[in-house]
Amino acid sequence: MRPLLFLLLFLVLHTSAQTTENMRLFLLIGQSNMAGRGKVTPADQQTHPRIFTLDPSNAWVPAKDPLHFDKPKVAGVGLASEFARRAAAKDPSAVIGLIPCAFGGTSLDQWAPGSALYTNAVARARLALQNGRLAGILWHQGEADSAPQKTATYPARFAAMIARLRADLSAPDAPVLVGELGHFRPASLPFNQMLPSLPAAVPRCALVSAADLGHGGDALHFSADALRAFGARYFDALESLNP
Repeated sequence: MRPLLFLLLFLVLHTSAQTTENMRLFLLIGQSNMAGRGKVTPADQQTHPRIFTLDPSNAWVPAKDPLHFDKPKVAGVGLASEFARRAAAKDPSAVIGLIPCAFGGTSLDQWAPGSALYTNAVARARLALQNGRLAGILWHQGEADSAPQKTATYPARFAAMIARLRADLSAPDAPVLVGELGHFRPASLPFNQMLPSLPAAVPRCALVSAADLGHGGDALHFSADALRAFGARYFDALESLNP
């Protein structure tokens, strides 16, 4: 029986090693609504055999919420888990790799090339690229840039950051998905009105509507249900760029 057990162990390990090769990789960046602050339920802890995430030690592990670890005491359900489930369902042969790098409360300037957040995201993405190709950049940020003077310069600053990010990751055509801020927050209106100008500044960029998505009680962060719906909309946006 011992040789059989060794054979079974080899097959299990070999299969596990194969699962994280040739992945479709998605970089998750922005602030808290990308990191996710939704309430985690047991269903959010269920893993999928073809969805992995790069953990804090840069190891691939089965993905489950919370994916992010920016602020462990408040990290929760985000939009990327449902996005990944949709991507896996669309292509039964695809293995999905998520690269969580978002950090709550951060401004676009804190994501500028050369910053700690940018440098960390590039380093983690480059490690991930050893196991696949960059299939998309998911961005949600703006609450920290809602002031009129920041909104006015946002398209140019965002375009410069994305251009450098694509260059640093040797992914010039990587799709970029940008979500609206919550409509439940009145201060978000000018920022959301600015967002339609981004696709003209950033090639292969699609916007994701946040219409009718509710908050979790603080009028700032989307609820878990809203984030699951948002994730589905992010996937639809990706599909619109890849007809």
